[in-house]
This record gives sequence, structure tokens and C-alpha cells, in this order.
Amino acid sequence: MAKEMKIQTKDLLTLNELSKNELLGIIENAIKLKKDLKKGISKPVLKNKTLAMIFQKPSTRTRVSFETGMFQLGGHALNLSADDLQLKRGETIEDTAKTLSRYVDLIMARVYSHDEVEMLAKNSTVPVINGLSDSFHPCQILADLMTIQEKKKKLKGLKIAWIGDGNNVCNSMIYGCAKTSIDIHIATPKGYEPSPDVVKESKKLTDVQLVTDPVLAVKNADVIVTDTFVSIHHQATDRTKAFLPRFQVNSDLMKKANHNAIFLHCLPAKRGQEVTSEVIDGPQSVIWDEAENRLHAQKALMASLVRV
Repeated sequence: MAKEMKIQTKDLLTLNELSKNELLGIIENAIKLKKDLKKGISKPVLKNKTLAMIFQKPSTRTRVSFETGMFQLGGHALNLSADDLQLKRGETIEDTAKTLSRYVDLIMARVYSHDEVEMLAKNSTVPVINGLSDSFHPCQILADLMTIQEKKKKLKGLKIAWIGDGNNVCNSMIYGCAKTSIDIHIATPKGYEPSPDVVKESKKLTDVQLVTDPVLAVKNADVIVTDTFVSIHHQATDRTKAFLPRFQVNSDLMKKANHNAIFLHCLPAKRGQEVTSEVIDGPQSVIWDEAENRLHAQKALMASLVRV
């Protein structure tokens, strides 16, 4: 059975709120919860608890994994789009947070601006989870680290190569590497680097290198990660010219990493842009395990945040 574990932070907005031991504890618990589920062992640690899920933007993995995860933990999830809330009619985030806090035990928000999820957390008396903002995507990295632990049997001492856009997922990946002593080398075109503040802070704990050559980044890499060049935040602009063909993860680039390197992508992927179908469907790809692990990592996270 998965062990009980509570963490000190009220909210999870960036991953930087967690200590190293807390982060590793969530990953360990997620792996145990996954094994329990496969064995048919129920763990209703959030029985009679309610999660409010606020979605300002579309979602497949975030919505389904949180809703299913809450059900498996014995609780209930409410899916709240912008049309379902008075936010659309002008109610403030502050008032929405204070109201929801009187009804539910946990809030997950998928928003455009990170300032909005920070405001939500500041005014909520129950835990708030960042389900994705323009600056961070901590839940994705919990699943990624869980997947790496499963496949590599360790985290400390590994090297991750991030190829492409230094976006919100990249920012959270840097924090995750810093907490777990993973080296990370990031290859982006000039002008597309991750947050300087995140890089500066994380360099105190691990090796963070910024380069413009993907081949240099993947040398001796144990894990190669990419993400779409055109996210939901950039749909109005054509960014592909800055990335293609040089920053595409293809078979030639994978061969320049360690022979047993694995490939991660948070999905959805634009096949033929940031990554080829040959890599996505190839033997080094673990993206479907990674996608499944969103469910288990978020279950472990929710169980650790809600005081029962």
C-alpha cells in the first residue's frame, strides 16, 4: 500500500515549493499508487473530498488524469470551464477563490497567465495546483520524473537534454532537475531561452547549461525531451521558422545521445515538426507511459496536499 505523506507547502504552483525529499516522496508514492492500481488495491484516501478544476483553455491529459485520479482516491471532481463560472461576467479571481474555498477541498487551475493562478492561491484557503500556466507546468514534470525513475531506476547523476522552446514545461523541468540532482542541457534558438531567474536559481543546485546546438546538448544524454514549438500561448504566430529543421528531434539526433537514452514529450505532439513519427513510435520513446503517469503522479500530489 502507498504510504501517507504530507508536504509543507499549501499550494503547488511551480515545483520550487517542494523540498528535495518532498518531491522524491511524491514520486515514490506515485509509483506505489500505480502498482496498487494494477493489483486492484483501492486507496480511497480522499473519500468525500471534492476537487474543483478550472479550465481557461482546452485539455485532454490534465482534465482526464485529475478527474480519474480523484475518483480513484474516493473523491469527486467538478469540471468548471470559463462559461461555468462568474469570472466570465466579471467576478474577480479573489472572490472566486474565496467562494470555492467554502465548497471544495482542493482547486486545480489551468490558466493563461501565471499571475492568475498565484492570485487564486493567495485568496484560497484550500490547496491550489497549477495545472498549467504560461510560465510553469509542475504536474507534467512530476510525471516525467516518475517515468525517468521507473525506466532508469534513479534520478541523481543523470543528464537530460531539452531540445526546442524554453517554455513553461522547460522552466518546470529545470526546477525538477535542480531538486533531484539531474544535469540539464537546454538547446534553444537565440531568443527562446527559459526563464533567466529559474536558470540562475537552479544553477545553485545542479548543472544547467544553455546552448544553441542540439547536437552538443544531447551528447551523453540519458533522456531527451522536447515540446511543441507552437503552444496554446503562441497560436497567432508562426514560430516554426526559428526551430526547423535544426531543433527537430529525429533518429539522427537520438543516435548522438547515449545508446539507451529515452525520449519524453508532454503531448500533444505535432508529428513532423518538433519530433518525427519515427522517434515517437520508436523503441526509445516512453511517451505513453509518461502520459499515463500524469494520473499516478497527480494522485500522489493531491493526497499529499489535502489534510485529512
